[in-house]
Amino acid sequence: MLVLRNRSIKGIKKIFPGFKASEVQGVRDIRYDWRMRNEPIRTMQTKPFTDQRPGTSGLRKKTKVFEQPHYVENFAQAIFDSLKDKSGFSKETLAIGGDGRYFNRTAIQKIIRIAAANGFRQVLVGRSGFLSTPAMSALIRRRNALGGILLTASHNPGGADGDFGIKYNVRNGGPAPEGVTERIYEETKKIERYLTLESGDVNLEREGTTVLGNTHVTIVDPLFDYTEVQKGLFDFSAMQALFQSGFRLRFDAMHGITGIYARHILEELLGAPAGTVVRGEPLEDFGGIHPDPNQLHAAGLVQSMSMSGAPDLGAACDGDGDRNMILGRNFFVTPGDSLALIAQHAAECLPGYSSGLKGAARSMPTSTAVDRVAAKLGIRCHETPTGWKFFGNLMDAGMCTICGEESFGTGSDHVREKDGLWAVLAWLGILAVRRTSVARLVADHWETFGRSYYQRHDYERLDLKSASEMIAGLRETIAGLAGTEMADTRVLNADDFQYTDPVDGSISMRQGIRIILADESRLIGRLSGTGTEGATLRLYFERCRPDGGEPVEEMLRPLVSAAEELFQLKRRFHRDTPSVIT
Repeated sequence: MLVLRNRSIKGIKKIFPGFKASEVQGVRDIRYDWRMRNEPIRTMQTKPFTDQRPGTSGLRKKTKVFEQPHYVENFAQAIFDSLKDKSGFSKETLAIGGDGRYFNRTAIQKIIRIAAANGFRQVLVGRSGFLSTPAMSALIRRRNALGGILLTASHNPGGADGDFGIKYNVRNGGPAPEGVTERIYEETKKIERYLTLESGDVNLEREGTTVLGNTHVTIVDPLFDYTEVQKGLFDFSAMQALFQSGFRLRFDAMHGITGIYARHILEELLGAPAGTVVRGEPLEDFGGIHPDPNQLHAAGLVQSMSMSGAPDLGAACDGDGDRNMILGRNFFVTPGDSLALIAQHAAECLPGYSSGLKGAARSMPTSTAVDRVAAKLGIRCHETPTGWKFFGNLMDAGMCTICGEESFGTGSDHVREKDGLWAVLAWLGILAVRRTSVARLVADHWETFGRSYYQRHDYERLDLKSASEMIAGLRETIAGLAGTEMADTRVLNADDFQYTDPVDGSISMRQGIRIILADESRLIGRLSGTGTEGATLRLYFERCRPDGGEPVEEMLRPLVSAAEELFQLKRRFHRDTPSVIT
């Protein structure tokens, strides 16, 4: 192996004609492995698996499913076969990384070899195989990559007995749209072979470039591109001053990938005290916890924020870094309120948005709090199906700047994924200017815009067949509810939500049962596609009122009772209470 240390770009170009400096930003060593370069491409015979249809967030299964021989290889090759045109990949860059969960490294090595055998010019891999979901989006966009392969099951548990996933992001940095995922699925059904190299593993721990076949495999700093993007959006000096004033933050990374980003930005760059980030080391099994930032799975953080002497701000992110939860002292901020607050204050408090917002967007089940802010700002708020890919089209067309989902996802057009740490930085930026408490900031918002009393009830691990039949039955009868009495008021409209994309005209049908009442309350039900066991029914309750001082449970009780009857939860599923309330 030839190792070139601290060589100038000019010197490296003399040895490797066509070498581009942009390929190795921040990389000082180029490792040229002649044995790997001369490794012949091997064609491996295989047979299709019948369960490789990607969902909203890629292909998710139990880890043991992915550990089957050829399972990862088949799906990776199907991705490349669905993308390949006559010109091939000889001029293209692919990014690879994941959230650090069990089996990540093994899968990454397999995909590197398949990518090289398929002729990619360059493969970028996060050091140690690490890349958060928003960092992957930033890397794709900044390095002009064809796309990226993420190894993650997001907020689902990890470990040998946990969950695993493979997700493809396209050139704009966002999740593959349905047309792409369907092409991938079609390839999985007819695959007969995959290409690979019989080479040794690439060293993922050391930044630098290894030439594998004709492909430059570059191990990059997973923090660099993401951090540069954030520096362009937020006033780091104002946030440094906030911490210097004695402001305290507790950030729970839940042993997911965000820990490395949070420690770098919050503690090293912004000067938050050491120990601000807790559970910051990424672990393959997330320390045995469920890395989902809500009141149930981040109960320790919730408890710490209710104690005497609690920090000023509490925050948590999930396994792959795209979700977030925001807390004040003895105060939970709903995802809908968080989105609305950021939209309200962005232009005045966050430099990257000082010219104003082009538009806002939320998923259909998300509370309408941001709609009221958008109306006051004179911008449009788009209502989309669940799935970040729908926001991507709007952002690419310049129709949306800030967007969010009720499932603790918030983001903006700086990347094409939801971004948990971005949301925390946005709150820090706002508090650095407003110099008030989280609770006071939200209370002021309610006084101006009214309050959306809101909850989500999850019923997990339901029988899939029964749950699907229930939703199908409601689709047939839902329109007949219009004009009937429900939850102490009258049903104004009831439908199965359908969305026509204003950019490309595509139509997404059957996106959730939606009931709108005469007092602007809403009751919504849909089956989630992010789990790996059985079905998860999610029910959403929203009641809008001009004041914000009533108990949430009391305010929503009529809606909850109506949903229990409508969805026949006790009769069909023998469930008296939801699995999780957020």
